[in-house]
Amino acid sequence: MDITEKATIRIEHWKKHNEDHLEEYETFARELEAAGKNESARHIRQMATLMAESNEYLRRALKALD
Repeated sequence: MDITEKATIRIEHWKKHNEDHLEEYETFARELEAAGKNESARHIRQMATLMAESNEYLRRALKALD
């Protein structure tokens, strides 16, 4: 297996892993809001936004492997 194949597998794994966590973060943010912890929920959502942005860079890295 060459580096391109290894990179594709690894990057796709990271991307999927991040996407799974994004769903969890939103669920948790809603739970925090329900408990009246709005500021904490806001921070979780901001962090999720940054993670979504990082996934865009992973997508670009995959595309650049072609």
